[in-house]
Amino acid sequence: MEVVAYKPAKIANRELVMEGDDMRVQVLTLGENDCIPWHYHSEITDSFVCLEGTLVVETKAPADIHILEVGDRCEVTSMVAHYVHGLDMHPAKFMIIQGVGVYDNIPIGE
Repeated sequence: MEVVAYKPAKIANRELVMEGDDMRVQVLTLGENDCIPWHYHSEITDSFVCLEGTLVVETKAPADIHILEVGDRCEVTSMVAHYVHGLDMHPAKFMIIQGVGVYDNIPIGE
């Protein structure tokens, strides 16, 4: 079995909009070839809203691919692994609303 080292998220820009004890809202910009590697959260739901470019949110169990154009949104509930990137690894900008619960980020292999 191959051991996959966790790669930290490559994010061109991060803008905190709001944060509390059990929620957070950010605007994230992914540059060319940037991504947020496979991970999941034990309590919170991630709600994505595409602001620029085309955003891809892939999930495992259930396996799905959400392709978001500007104005589109999707949610990934707690305990669902997900991977986020721009379409064809091109830049994308999105708002992410995270909550309600304690934030964690649990990486998984690819």
